[in-house]
Amino acid sequence: MNRDLREFRRLERLCLEQAALSTMDLARTGLLKVADDCRAAAEAIEARSPPRGAFAGAVQALKRAPLAWRVGARS
Repeated sequence: MNRDLREFRRLERLCLEQAALSTMDLARTGLLKVADDCRAAAEAIEARSPPRGAFAGAVQALKRAPLAWRVGARS
């Protein structure tokens, strides 16, 4: 699971870097969408992993709180 998380984060960074370099709007938009999907997949993996302690659990809860707010704003 940790390996998958690292891979999704790496792909997210790669897509964001390539989007910044892209001169075509369609390519940039596609790369940004893929980066967003990779971020969502990585966050889902992080949410499934058990917290390592009370502090880690609080950090995970704080990470998820803004995400729920952003998702509601898109609707």
